[in-house]
Amino acid sequence: MHERPGGNPTADIAIIGGSGFYELLEPTHRVEVTTPYGPPSDAVTIGTVDGRAVAFLPRHGATHALPAHRINYRANLWALRSLGVRRILAPCAVGSLRDDLGPGSVVVPDQLVDRTRGRAQTFYDHGAVHVSFADPYCETGRTAVLKAASESGEEVHDGGVMVVVEGPRFSTRAESRWFASAGWSLVNMTGHPEAALARELALCYTSVALVTDYDAGVARGEGVSQHEVFRAFSANVRRLKDLVLRTVRSMEPERECACSTALDGMELPFELP
Repeated sequence: MHERPGGNPTADIAIIGGSGFYELLEPTHRVEVTTPYGPPSDAVTIGTVDGRAVAFLPRHGATHALPAHRINYRANLWALRSLGVRRILAPCAVGSLRDDLGPGSVVVPDQLVDRTRGRAQTFYDHGAVHVSFADPYCETGRTAVLKAASESGEEVHDGGVMVVVEGPRFSTRAESRWFASAGWSLVNMTGHPEAALARELALCYTSVALVTDYDAGVARGEGVSQHEVFRAFSANVRRLKDLVLRTVRSMEPERECACSTALDGMELPFELP
């Protein structure tokens, strides 16, 4: 494990964990990070996976004190990059908009639709910095998750559109039917601006989504309840944790994807950490 000049340990891979992911690694260091955007959701834990340093940040805080719309996404991403992170795996809970993706399904989405409002969603409030976001998830990261799943016999669905809503309420039946009619696959509350901010820092970002429920407007079910979501996630979270850790073990040390060059040729209004 390396250290930066300020004395903090570093890690090139991070896991941003949501519900059920408050503990993942055997911790070796707990790092309190300050950022220009305020404090992150919690301290960053740095542990090891087969000898490789990995950072872990609980998205909602260690006690789930932060709902999705109150998370300081900019501070979270900045904190991780300042510790040397260049790749992020982002497990999350989602609702399903498709009959073939029932509770317990694991999906590696390839597209995102933003239906949030009022969230700070860029680092670049000054200057002309327009970052490509046509493909919001790292293709190399997606491939690594799918390969890890295949090698372990875990069924994982390749691709799908995740629509991110503001929350904290769940969708109305009409909203859910609208999302499904657009051809979208999953509903989530935390995937944006997390993915966009990662791209603005030239980080690789890969979402790994666990379906906890059928959303309110699809054919099955009578609407979504918090109890239903938490129960389904708890029943399947071990599978998701195992998949994420297997993916970490398989990832190559060097990046050769487009994410690493997302800011090439741009004049940034500040120096990146």
